[in-house]
Amino acid sequence: MDLSLSGEQRQLVDSFAAMYAQASSPEEVRAAEPSGFDPKLWAALTETGAVEMAVDEADGGWGASVLELALIAEQHGRALASAPIIEAQVAARALAASGGGGLLEGALAGDKIVSFAPRPCEGDVLTLVPGGAVADTVVALVADRLVACPTTARGCVTNLGSLPLADIEIDHDVTVLAEGPDARRLHSAALDLWLTLTAAALAGAARRAVEIGVQYAKQRHAFGNPIGSFQAVSHPLADSATAADGAQLLAFKAACAFADEPTRVTELAAMAFAFAYETARDATSRSLHVHGGYGFGMEGDIQLYYRRVRGWAMVYGEPGVALDRVADARYGVAAG
Repeated sequence: MDLSLSGEQRQLVDSFAAMYAQASSPEEVRAAEPSGFDPKLWAALTETGAVEMAVDEADGGWGASVLELALIAEQHGRALASAPIIEAQVAARALAASGGGGLLEGALAGDKIVSFAPRPCEGDVLTLVPGGAVADTVVALVADRLVACPTTARGCVTNLGSLPLADIEIDHDVTVLAEGPDARRLHSAALDLWLTLTAAALAGAARRAVEIGVQYAKQRHAFGNPIGSFQAVSHPLADSATAADGAQLLAFKAACAFADEPTRVTELAAMAFAFAYETARDATSRSLHVHGGYGFGMEGDIQLYYRRVRGWAMVYGEPGVALDRVADARYGVAAG
C-alpha cells in the first residue's frame, strides 16, 4: 500500500491548510465559542466544495477518494475548525448511497446543513449529535431504520469542548432512507467513514499540540537553559510526536482501505479512531503540562486542543467502544 501523496494531493493539503490558517486561527476558534460553530468558516468550506467532494460525480459531487477526505480532515483537526464538515461529508455520502436525492441536493448546494449521528438510537432521542446544534437534518440509525431526522426539536448540549452538540427528539416527520439489514449496512458504512475521518482529524490535532509544546519548550528557560533541553520535557514530547505519526499513518491506511482492502475497512477505521484518540489525549495533556500553570489558562492555545480532542472522541465513546467494534469486525459479533 503506497501512502505517499501525489502532486495533486499535496496541492489539496496546501490549499486547505492555507484556508484554515486564514479562517480558523486560535482567535477565530475562541470567537466561535461556546457554540463551536463559525458561519464564516462554514461558508468558506462550502464555497470550496468540501461537501461536494465527498460524493461521486454520478450523484452531483466531485468524487474525491476517502484518502483525500482524510487529508482535509487532518488539516481540519490541526486548526480545530469550528464547522461540522466531517459529519456533513459523511451524511452526504449516506444520502447518496440511500437515494435521498432531495436532501442531498440541498446539502451539496450548501443551502442546508446535514449532519450524521454516529450513535445508533433505540429510543426517541438522538444523543450528543455532532453538529446537531446547527444542522437542519441529521442522518441516523433509529432502531432498524436509517432516517433523515429534522432538528426542529433539539436541546443544545453545553460541553467543555465547545462543540455544536445537541440532543434531538425524533418525531414522526422523518424521511426513511432504508430499513432492516440495508439500514444497518448503510449506517455501518457511514460510521466507518466517520471514524476514519475523525481519526485523521485527531491525528492532526495531536501533531499540532506537539508543535505547540515544542515551541514553548524552546522559548521557556529554567536554570539558564531552555526547558526543552531537560529529558523530563523532551522525552514525553518525543513519545507523542512518534505516536502522532503512527496515528496519522493508521488513519491514512484506513482511508486507503476503502479502495484497496474493503473487507478490512470496519476493523481499520475503528482501530484508527481508538489509537488517534489515545494519541491526541496524551499529546495534548503532555503539551499542556509543558506549559506549566500557563497551560491551564484560557488565554493559552494548548487548552483549546486539550478540551476539544476529548469532546470530539466522546461523541462516539471511549477507545474501548471502538476496540469492541474492531473485535466484532475481526471475530464476529458475540451472541448475547
